[in-house]
Amino acid sequence: MLRVLLAVSIVLAPVTAAAAPAVEGLWLTDDGKAVVRVAPCGRQMCGSIVRVLDRDPAVPATDVNNPDRGLRSRPIIGLQVLRGFNPGAAEWAGGRAYDPKTGKSYPASLKLNRDGSLRVTGCVLFICQSVRWTRSR
Repeated sequence: MLRVLLAVSIVLAPVTAAAAPAVEGLWLTDDGKAVVRVAPCGRQMCGSIVRVLDRDPAVPATDVNNPDRGLRSRPIIGLQVLRGFNPGAAEWAGGRAYDPKTGKSYPASLKLNRDGSLRVTGCVLFICQSVRWTRSR
């Protein structure tokens, strides 16, 4: 009996790991102002800004709203805005989302929607808000 359980667990282990939704790729943010590349960073998933589409001259080129004065000179392009997401059966959870517009970071999760869009959910205490990102090319 123990051998059967062990054999079943070995066979199912890769299926469980593979069940995490495929969120890798380029994503247009909900406001249409940036493109974020979501990619593995070790065993987790992370995301960095690869393009700023907002052409308003008032849009900062650096992370000017960061609460840490030492980080305010970081360029927006390449800025990591998603970090530390762990795979789950239905979503990537346990990560943090950084909003360069406010300089705030939130506990967050990523979930691939049926229509192929990405639901990015950030929470403050028990209040959560989701936005919908779409695939970009």
